[in-house]
Amino acid sequence: MASSGQPRTQWLGRWGFMLAATGSAVGLGNIWKFPYITGEYGGGAFVLVYLACILAVGVPVMMTEIAFGRRGRGSPIDAIRRVVNESGRSSAWSLIGWMAMLCGFMILSFYVVVAGWSFSYLWKMLTGGLAGSSVDDMAAVFGANNANPFILGGWSTLVAVLTMVIVGKGVQEGIEKNVSWMMPGLVLMLILLIIFGVFSGGFGEAVSFLFSFNAGSLSSEGMLAALGHAFFTLSLASGAILTYGSYLPKGASIGRTTISVAIADTVVALMAGLAIFPVIFANGMNPGEGPGLIFMSLPLAFQAMPMGTLFGILFFLMLSMAALTSSISMVEATVSWLCDNKGMTRKSASWATGIVLWLISTLAMLSFNLGADWTLAGKNFFDWLDYLTSRWMMPLGGLGTVVLAGFVLKSETFRDELGLAPLPYTLWLTMVRYVSPLGILVIFADALGLYQVSFAVHWPWLLAILLVMVAVGETLSPRLRQALRSR
Repeated sequence: MASSGQPRTQWLGRWGFMLAATGSAVGLGNIWKFPYITGEYGGGAFVLVYLACILAVGVPVMMTEIAFGRRGRGSPIDAIRRVVNESGRSSAWSLIGWMAMLCGFMILSFYVVVAGWSFSYLWKMLTGGLAGSSVDDMAAVFGANNANPFILGGWSTLVAVLTMVIVGKGVQEGIEKNVSWMMPGLVLMLILLIIFGVFSGGFGEAVSFLFSFNAGSLSSEGMLAALGHAFFTLSLASGAILTYGSYLPKGASIGRTTISVAIADTVVALMAGLAIFPVIFANGMNPGEGPGLIFMSLPLAFQAMPMGTLFGILFFLMLSMAALTSSISMVEATVSWLCDNKGMTRKSASWATGIVLWLISTLAMLSFNLGADWTLAGKNFFDWLDYLTSRWMMPLGGLGTVVLAGFVLKSETFRDELGLAPLPYTLWLTMVRYVSPLGILVIFADALGLYQVSFAVHWPWLLAILLVMVAVGETLSPRLRQALRSR
């Protein structure tokens, strides 16, 4: 087994990793994005395809990242380098780790701005600053919030500072200790909101919308959205899960742990739907409202409810905690690398990272106000961070990870680390070699505008491509692996 030569801090138990990894996955994507894309793409049919994509793409890739982290016991760069060296392969493959670490940091640089919206709206809900009588009024509040660089920058800075304070305290005292109350607290608030939804008058419609399957309501665009969201919701290819995996005790089952995190992540996403859609339906609003569903529609609904202010406070507090748990995970890879390679203490690494993060996130924040006209090829700084990470770095990083695991490394490496019985191991290997890469390539092609065909008409072609990949891969597998290993 690869080792850094230094004792590495570990989670106090499997439960600590599960909470931290679930906290990484359960961010704004689950509570902000999942409900509105479910609304846009047809409800229950979208949910069913999303669950299938989680199993086919998300779980195998997540298992692979955790195995890399635990085997290499280091940051994404160090862990991948140690594992490939153990197999006698080129250290150049550690570029995948560099991409993952950089990708996580770049995502966090604009994510703290979005997370700042949550904290800002929590404050507005506490102080009565979300008064309005129409969606246009709420849009004006949202626009005014973004137009002021001191207000928006202040909330972004608060998120960055809180993140660094927690990460600076260490894995056990900082991350594990905080997520151990944040995640249960988030779930408790979701349960309270769901209970309220049961009596709001729109709960039956919400359940029907989320769980009634109507194949005709799902477009090919919706299927691609389900595939993309399944990959990105688990924080894959951003260094977070791989780094968290490096703290996982040897005796913990990677397979069971991954399944548990995927289930928890999905359950929280569905709970968010059950908390939000009753409010939307009870107030006669459109569930396909889009990104403004939470920040423009829900505040209006809270005003119309009995005890709406209380439940609005609970909702935005929950949203803020979800944002913070994701922020913590995205910066951990960089802090871990600085500690392992530059001899920095954890606190100094955290604050050094925080200063750079603040500078870059300030540029992202200015994209909404003073720097809105600072564009390149039609995109401002915020848009470029989002575009480069989501369209290029995450798909490429994910693809590189599964190719490395499936074709380059010695088969004994993952057979030993995963500890699976022969049949589950064969299933994992098949998914990593063929199904997951095909899914990632489809995401990549769609994100770049290269994939414009309808799944409803052309899904047999995708199946045919998959079968050809398996046949060619298994036939040429020894030669392909030898060619890749020599690089």
